[in-house]
Amino acid sequence: MAAELIPPLWKVPQVFRDRMGEQVGRQRSMVADGHLLLVLHAPPKPNENQRHGRFFWRDADGQWTSKDRGTGLNALSKHLEDYEELIAALDRLEEKATTSGEYFAILEQLAPVQRAATNLHHVLQEAREQCPDIRELINLRDRAYGIERTAELLLAEVKNALDVAVAKRAEEQAASSHHMSVSAHRLNLLAAFFFPIATLMAIFGANLRHGWEDTWPPIPMLIVIGLGLTFGGILTAFVTRKPSR
Repeated sequence: MAAELIPPLWKVPQVFRDRMGEQVGRQRSMVADGHLLLVLHAPPKPNENQRHGRFFWRDADGQWTSKDRGTGLNALSKHLEDYEELIAALDRLEEKATTSGEYFAILEQLAPVQRAATNLHHVLQEAREQCPDIRELINLRDRAYGIERTAELLLAEVKNALDVAVAKRAEEQAASSHHMSVSAHRLNLLAAFFFPIATLMAIFGANLRHGWEDTWPPIPMLIVIGLGLTFGGILTAFVTRKPSR
């Protein structure tokens, strides 16, 4: 399995192959006999549990080779560029986000990217310390630090925006719950006020004669219905009006 991770045609020291397991594992650097091998991770994708490795090998003659990004130092530069583009895309999403769900989606993708960027910087820093003669590692390390810092700032910004969105939503729900409780209290007061007389009328069947029972049907009934709807609207407006603070 290790031979599948490190290309068989690479003439790397055997110690590199011996140190590789069946999976990529964590990001790290290996140095032996003037050779440098960087085991890095591709930028994590959403809902991706397994990390995909990218191998960058610098031989004793100073030639860079990549497993899937081409040859030359530009291969490692493209690797860093992938992180920069992904973080920039997430930054644009953060600018457009307005709801907690949108912030959660950004945070879910940004958190593993930020961790990978931090480890990337640490690996390049370690490689720089192990191989002080490789001058090109200085710019790559500094560029990786910039990526790490940008990801950290964006992560903090998203978390703050998420906290604000959640707090705002909680405040709206609290105000709505208070309004509903006040309306329910008013309805309870009305029900308590009219309950005794409604009960007595139901028990004794009181029915006052008003003289309109047989007059111009169904006009009296329509008048009563209209008055009932009117008073019902007035009562609804009273019950549902927002309480003064």
